Amino acid sequence: MSDSLILYVPGVVIGVALLIKAPTLRRSWGQPTVRAVCTLLAVGTLVMFLAAPPTIVAVNELTGIVNFSAPLVYSMLTAFSGACIVLILHWGSRPTPGVRRATRLTIAAYGAVAVLIVSLFAMGDAPVERVRDLDTYYANTPWLREMIACYLLAHTVGSTTLTLLCWTWMRRVSPSMRPLRTGLALVMLGGALDVGFLVAKWAAVGARWSGRDWDDLSTYVAPPLGAAAALLLGSGFIVPLIGGSAAWRDFSRYRRLYPLWKALRGFAASSAQTVPLTWWSPVGIRLIHRESVIDDGILALASWFDPAVRCAAYEAAREEGLGEQRAAIVADAAMLAAACRRREVADLAAAREGAAATQGPPDPHRLDSRPLAALAWEFRRSPIVAAARRDVCGRP
Repeated sequence: MSDSLILYVPGVVIGVALLIKAPTLRRSWGQPTVRAVCTLLAVGTLVMFLAAPPTIVAVNELTGIVNFSAPLVYSMLTAFSGACIVLILHWGSRPTPGVRRATRLTIAAYGAVAVLIVSLFAMGDAPVERVRDLDTYYANTPWLREMIACYLLAHTVGSTTLTLLCWTWMRRVSPSMRPLRTGLALVMLGGALDVGFLVAKWAAVGARWSGRDWDDLSTYVAPPLGAAAALLLGSGFIVPLIGGSAAWRDFSRYRRLYPLWKALRGFAASSAQTVPLTWWSPVGIRLIHRESVIDDGILALASWFDPAVRCAAYEAAREEGLGEQRAAIVADAAMLAAACRRREVADLAAAREGAAATQGPPDPHRLDSRPLAALAWEFRRSPIVAAARRDVCGRP
């Protein structure tokens, strides 16, 4: 059962990712990258499910051909390797004639290998059903030996090419493109695990060729490595597509604004009535709502801003070597944090006396830091902002 879960769980995860991408495929069928991603996910899901021992037994019984699952799984694994290369070719490149030519060559080469695998199995003789150790059991059987070497060689070439291409892209991609870099890192990690899978397989088969018995490497070590590699590869190809989407950008901004929203929502509630959200509200609506609360809170604190705090924070930031733009954001965040603290102290004192807090005279200075996400980051993380917040408590 554990052998099955090792393969079924990644298969389910990859299948769910395919269902998520299905609407995009329907809308963007003309984009080669989208087609390649969905093909990769579909083939990856099939490989995981078809390679599980219960599925192997069921397929063999359904077809009536002993070990029919072997060429089927090997062909699908070969197609998966080819799909990985095709996706990498289209990932960061425009569909130029060179890319299209390389794509056609890759599809033709891996298609030919898949046909060769099936042909070699048909010419060989595998009368004994082997669910978990077919590679090593038939490693010295004529034609089947060549079939096993063929699929391992094709997979080795595909995995090596994929890892090298990802490494090349990683060196060329700007650090600001975090989703793409994260995806490439996941693909490279998956490639490293896939290398481990291949090393275990080659070692076990090679041991059989030389008269030794290292079957455990192929039977028990390789499958978990292969399942983890497939899961990471699928995740690596999905992350850039999700991370670069408008919904993901909205969610990332929504999450980064949390410190400001948490600090200002109490003040915004006293100055403006916000529209309540339901649990099914889209993230775009939630982002607009959160930004509105923050803007209302800033307006409510306008009369509590102290330009002296801003000037002191700006000078401190410049002395620490921060650039002019970031120093201005830190200064605004410090003035805002001090205003929040001053307002809180005044509200507490007024509550004890049973009166309303007295505002200071309106100040013409206004916060102009944009984007708000940068302001939220400094509001939460900057030691200069923290110092400005503490200084309020020490003032009379």
